[in-house]
Amino acid sequence: MQIEFVLNDKQTVWEVSPDEFLADTLRKHGLLSIRKGCNTSNCGLCTVWIDGKPTLSCSVLSFRVEGKTVTTIEGVSEEAADFARILVAEGADQCGFCSPGFVMTVLALKRELTAPTEEEVVHYLTGNLCRCTGYLGQMRAVKTYLGVTQR
Repeated sequence: MQIEFVLNDKQTVWEVSPDEFLADTLRKHGLLSIRKGCNTSNCGLCTVWIDGKPTLSCSVLSFRVEGKTVTTIEGVSEEAADFARILVAEGADQCGFCSPGFVMTVLALKRELTAPTEEEVVHYLTGNLCRCTGYLGQMRAVKTYLGVTQR
């Protein structure tokens, strides 16, 4: 079946099978920032935005994006680079496997919540797993990026 959607600000038409998941479709078309770590919607590695909302692409059938807008980290590269610099400065850049999904979630958080509390940040990021770190460096980086202060 054929789907038409906007991918990173470009009108796109792709052929997909009815049982194909978006994560697989995106990777098949060269968007290798889309990672899969669990195949159960628990790790956040495959996070993309669908119509501006963070979504786990391993749980969405590709035909469901018909007429929608899909954004991957390639579509927000400047914002992602800004946050990545803070991750590095805070010593939170580990192996990088989880980074694209994590960054997409953090950027969505910044767009969605104004002046979030630390508790709101933790709640929003729940489900983004990293096997390399204890999350303290990542939380410092997120709080620095968002301007979150202790309350």
